[in-house]
Amino acid sequence: MEKKKYYVNIGTQEISHIPYGGNAEFVIQANDEEITLLRLKFDEIHDADLSTYVRAHIPFTPYHNDPQNDAYDEGIKGVYQMIYELADEETKAAMDKYNIGKEN
Repeated sequence: MEKKKYYVNIGTQEISHIPYGGNAEFVIQANDEEITLLRLKFDEIHDADLSTYVRAHIPFTPYHNDPQNDAYDEGIKGVYQMIYELADEETKAAMDKYNIGKEN
């Protein structure tokens, strides 16, 4: 399957063929299946984010004992790792510089 260039912004969860505004946070080369998987990962983060919002209104649950926050954290790690694997050389070099996206 042919890979195409995409611009990705994690904060806004944008995946676009066209760079505009702040959406070019990361540049990746991906095929349709990989983009679908990345979109699913963004959807999982969104769902986990909503769960953490609800949980945040329960003040007696500490962060370190909170499965909603754990799910969100794991989702973010998965997105960064996938972006690292699909990144173009310039993006990968920038991610290496800040130790972002590599498996621990």
